[in-house]
Amino acid sequence: MKIYTKTGDAGETGLWGGLRVPKDAARVDAYGTVDECNAAIGVARAALAAAPAGNLDALLAAIQDQLFVVGADLATPDEAAYIPRVDDTAIQQLEQTIDAAEAELEQLRQFILPGGTLAAAQLHLARTICRRAERCVVALARDEEINPQVGIFLNRLSDCLFVLARTANARAGVPDVPWNNPRQQPAP
Repeated sequence: MKIYTKTGDAGETGLWGGLRVPKDAARVDAYGTVDECNAAIGVARAALAAAPAGNLDALLAAIQDQLFVVGADLATPDEAAYIPRVDDTAIQQLEQTIDAAEAELEQLRQFILPGGTLAAAQLHLARTICRRAERCVVALARDEEINPQVGIFLNRLSDCLFVLARTANARAGVPDVPWNNPRQQPAP
C-alpha cells in the first residue's frame, strides 16, 4: 500500500465510513487539531527523554493513545460499532492524573508563563493546541451531532497538560516562570 492515494488531490478527504467532505470542513479541522496536539505531546516526550521526569513519559504515552480515540471519534460521524469512543473512564483517568500531579506541586499563587524546561514549554504549547481543538469541537457541535464526551475530555486534557508542565519543571528542579504583572503593586 502506498502512502499517497491521490484521492485528496481535489480538496476532499474521506471520513471513516466512506463519506467524502472538504478538507476544510469543521469536522476535519477538529480532528486535525487533535492530531496537532498529539504531535506536540510527542515533541514534549522527546524533550523528556533528555531529562527524564519519573512517570511523565508513560502518562503522556497513554494520553497520546487516547487522543487517537478522540480523533477516531470525531472522524466517524455515524454510529460505527468498530470505532472506539471517548467515555467517562478516559475523563476520570485525566482527573486522577491531575490530582496525583497536583499533590506533589506547590500551590500556584500567581499566573505563570509557558517556560522553564524544554519539556514543560512543549507541554504548555500542547495545552494551547488542545484548547484550540476544544474550540473547534465546540464549533462543530453547533452544527453537527458529536459525542459530548469529546469536548469534556479536551477541556480536562488542557488542565492536565498545564499541571504536567508544572510537574516537569518541579521534577527537574526548575521553577515555573512567573508573570510579572505590570499593574501588580509591590508588596510593602
